[in-house]
Amino acid sequence: MELFGNMVQQIDGWIWGIPLIALLFGTHVFLTFRLKFIQRYIFKAIKISVTKDDYGEGDVSQFSALTTALAATIGTGNIVGVATAIGLGGPGAVLWVWLTGIFGIATKYSESLLSVKYRVKTKDGEMAGGPMYVLEHGLKSKWAGVLFALFTSIAAFGIGCMVQANSVSSMVYETFKIPTWITGVVIAAMVAIVILGGIKKIAKVCNVLVPFMALFYVLGCIILLVMGYKTVGSTIVFIVKDAFSPQAATGGFAGSGVMMAMRYGVSRGLFSNESGLGSAPIVAAAAQTRNPVKQALVSATGTFWDTVVVCAMTGIVIVNSGYWQEGVQGAALTKAAFSAIPIVGPIILTVGLLTFVFSTILGWSYYGEKAIEYLLGKKAIIPYRILWVIFVYIGSVFSLNLVWNLADIFNGLMAIPNLIALILLSPVIVSETKKYLWDDNLEAVDKDLIKVIDDNGKVIDEHKKNIQL
Repeated sequence: MELFGNMVQQIDGWIWGIPLIALLFGTHVFLTFRLKFIQRYIFKAIKISVTKDDYGEGDVSQFSALTTALAATIGTGNIVGVATAIGLGGPGAVLWVWLTGIFGIATKYSESLLSVKYRVKTKDGEMAGGPMYVLEHGLKSKWAGVLFALFTSIAAFGIGCMVQANSVSSMVYETFKIPTWITGVVIAAMVAIVILGGIKKIAKVCNVLVPFMALFYVLGCIILLVMGYKTVGSTIVFIVKDAFSPQAATGGFAGSGVMMAMRYGVSRGLFSNESGLGSAPIVAAAAQTRNPVKQALVSATGTFWDTVVVCAMTGIVIVNSGYWQEGVQGAALTKAAFSAIPIVGPIILTVGLLTFVFSTILGWSYYGEKAIEYLLGKKAIIPYRILWVIFVYIGSVFSLNLVWNLADIFNGLMAIPNLIALILLSPVIVSETKKYLWDDNLEAVDKDLIKVIDDNGKVIDEHKKNIQL
């Protein structure tokens, strides 16, 4: 196992080397300029995301699609992931996490737009979409769609299931001394109750859970920043300087320099906001929307909230606490920072992590489910859900340092075909954006054809989109 673990770590380092970092961050920057800084519409997008609009075909509302995507993205990446980035890449990694979010807004917008444009409808009336359908119908590359779906169905068990369950069971044990197996049973049972109800049940739970959990955790961060207000300014300056420093700052983390800060900042940023990963567009494709651009704008706000707000606050809180200099890493680092709030600090963190983890497990169960449906058809959905619940329990009771590296690897493998599709289909993204956003037709209805597929993915019919059935 030690040999296997070392091999996995080497593969992880190779995949997340300069080429993938350049492809990921380069795509963010390329799409930002190609779309004339789409980030400037973020407040318009936020307004749209909370405006009710029942027109159009889809399985869930635009807001439900957003909260489900946020449920999957706001998780251990915001707490443990940021702390890990600081521990391994230094305080400068926080800036790269943040920049990945800022520029990643353009990528999240683009991949969601394509997923709605190329989504299909199953014969029972449900929507199916995501990069696998974009690759198949947009780029006419079925094999690439299969690869993406395969990587997603495997990665989901790491990033969205076992890692999440392990993080919360460990934190609950450290805080309340409750055995991990008890936490595992409780989480697995709660997950089973929700996911067996499908996307509508998942969305219903996320509509309530996501706003509560985000506000609860952010309030804790704000309290810590207010308590340490005297050094917050100098901490932010230090983070920026360290992000471009050729030498690592003094502290208890491995590696040094700009490359380590970029490597862990960008990879953990992707782990958290998933821009470019191709996961969130899977649920965006299920949204009830007038046109691809409107839902794309709503989806883009997910990266803003996840990384530009929550991850940034976590990073500043941790660096400002100073515990990173003492060799404390991972969840323990975030816990040490929150311990500055007497008595309730660890409780805020534990409740925040518990709700983050639970929501992430729900969101990713849907991503994995749709990927396995693409590969094997609807007959595989129920077995996949059962297997998912089992792995939630397994993740809760076993040590999973190895799974973090495996999750990184499959995240990277998911991102590659998705990013290539975004670059090659960028003319389509620009054309749709001009048609609906730049020409001020955001309320216009998309009348293009939508394909209807059978259980094996074969097209059996076509009709115009947004016809009220």
